[in-house]
Amino acid sequence: MSSVSVGRVLRRGACAGAVGALVVAGLGSGAAFGDDAPQTDYLWIHAPSDQTVTVAPDGGAAQYRPLALGMYHYNDSFTVTDGRLTVDASGLAGVAEVAWPDNCTPNDAGTVAVCDTGDVPTRYSAQVQLKTRAVAGAAVGAHGVIEYSAEATGGPDGTLVAQAGSAETTVTVGSGVDLGISTRQDATGVAPGTSLTAPYSITNTGNETAHGFSMNMWATYGLDITTRYPQCTYTGPDVDGSGDTVVTCSFDTDVAPGATVELPESLRLAVTDHALYDRFDYEVEPLGDTTDLDSSDNGGSWHINADNTADFAVYGTSASGAVGDTVTSGFRFVNHGPAWAGDVSAGDPITTLDFYAPEGTVATSMPKTCHGAHTPGDDSTIAHYACTLPTWAKPDLDVSFPFQLRIDRVVPDATGRVTTRAYNGTPLAFDSDTENNSAEVIVNPSA
Repeated sequence: MSSVSVGRVLRRGACAGAVGALVVAGLGSGAAFGDDAPQTDYLWIHAPSDQTVTVAPDGGAAQYRPLALGMYHYNDSFTVTDGRLTVDASGLAGVAEVAWPDNCTPNDAGTVAVCDTGDVPTRYSAQVQLKTRAVAGAAVGAHGVIEYSAEATGGPDGTLVAQAGSAETTVTVGSGVDLGISTRQDATGVAPGTSLTAPYSITNTGNETAHGFSMNMWATYGLDITTRYPQCTYTGPDVDGSGDTVVTCSFDTDVAPGATVELPESLRLAVTDHALYDRFDYEVEPLGDTTDLDSSDNGGSWHINADNTADFAVYGTSASGAVGDTVTSGFRFVNHGPAWAGDVSAGDPITTLDFYAPEGTVATSMPKTCHGAHTPGDDSTIAHYACTLPTWAKPDLDVSFPFQLRIDRVVPDATGRVTTRAYNGTPLAFDSDTENNSAEVIVNPSA
């Protein structure tokens, strides 16, 4: 299921244990961004690649099934508005038909429509809610294609156009179970200590009964799954070092075609004192060897942003030596909390540390999480290095970055500096104290 694949990788230990080994083992390299770098933006269409509709019963009409579509762009430096998504369903002739929502204007034949999506966000949301169903007489296995195109106002050139052919949906007539779970809109500004209700209603939009279902859940470090079902096993939050909670459940409840069932009680999440940017992923599947007709609605990712802060700080060192000596120097990174901070969307490192070596020195050895870097405007006589942390930083994380610096020229009080910033080059918006975001690294101090 594409909506949770990134979260699943993060939660199943891709970064587990990496902090403890950070000095000796790298997790990738950061990139330096200059203020004068050219700005780009792209328009993307979000549409499922496949959609299954249930076969129409003899003498009756098939059930309509939802088909959620949307548009998004990636660069939040631009405001993008007036989104227009064109949906061409003419390829469904003899297979399926579409019911258009109010924000779509179809042509006279009812097969092509232009849908108004309004402002275009930087993260996908369902802006167009179509309904599709098999037409009478369409046999199991029959299929057709919906094609899309899109444009919007904004971006570096004033207009953004989605790449032609970048999205299409193959609609296939089938028969079987199709479980789906309710969703929640992302929550922002949530106070630590708040209790939230997560999705816990399961619907079968297929035409056959599901004889039981499994449910899997993943919660990031700032969330606590407080509801305990006897049908579930709970792991975490600190068993593997990742800080995540993993829940696996099996329910023997039958879900008839068209029926909606709920878990035994409301599924509750606690927003902890160390919450900040958090995410709750969930998915449901029929038990046994039953194959779900359409996995696109089997789960989702609920992003929960807490009204909280973290304090990222760096601390320098000092060393002395003569020309030709190699001295051990470097810096430390500490998260003073109270929040953890992690990239729960893209899985990128949570911060980059820019280290400008003291004048007259150059690194001969550095942690594997560091590399040589260059930012427009750098002084070519000063060595610049960029170091990264993993995708997350828990409260009280304390990591050392030891460098071996060769002294090529003795400069009294040669002062380098280290600065922590967001991986993409922007300031750390959640950081409660920016005064300790920079520190000095001094070679041959006079005092």
